[in-house]
Amino acid sequence: MSFRFLPAAALALLTLGVSSLACAGGGPLGIDHRVTYDDSGIWARNNQLGLMYAMMATEAGIALWQGGDDRLGKTAWQAIDSTAVAGLSAFALKKAFSRVRPHDTASPNQWFKGSGNESFPSGEASVTSAIVTPFILEYGKDHPAIYALEVLPVYDAIARVKTWGHWQTDVIAGLALGTAAGYLMHEREVPLTLSVLPHGFEVGLSKRW
Repeated sequence: MSFRFLPAAALALLTLGVSSLACAGGGPLGIDHRVTYDDSGIWARNNQLGLMYAMMATEAGIALWQGGDDRLGKTAWQAIDSTAVAGLSAFALKKAFSRVRPHDTASPNQWFKGSGNESFPSGEASVTSAIVTPFILEYGKDHPAIYALEVLPVYDAIARVKTWGHWQTDVIAGLALGTAAGYLMHEREVPLTLSVLPHGFEVGLSKRW
């Protein structure tokens, strides 16, 4: 398989406008710090949520319409699997690490602070990268333009830092988690979700009408 898409985490780090050489930070990589707060324009919180929900609706729509017995439909079901795996994994890790978010503290070194602190890793970066990864793995070699989908999770990662929802390492970890989930689910011959759903979901609505 090709790992050309994996530099997304590094791209996110670079495009955050952050230089660890020019700005002292903290956190596990020494790069975490608050950037200038920006909840306007394309970075607005409503746009972040709108993108994530639109991506989830799109993968579900393709899966239901195509079913699981053709290439596109199967890939969409794999994306649903990876979304669930990444989302649940991020949720568990948030509870375990209980890191304080940037909007609640200026210090990126506040870990294990108990309930309500769920900064690490970024759930949205995990989910958005989990959605696009199966499609990139499946179609990237045939259609290189598909790699442009990486813009979506990278945008989300940047936006979450700009609105003080996450530290830089939170979103990098989220991108890595989502990518790993996408890879693992793409490797499955039969999508996990389809294996537990009634056989009718393999057919797809497009073939019934």
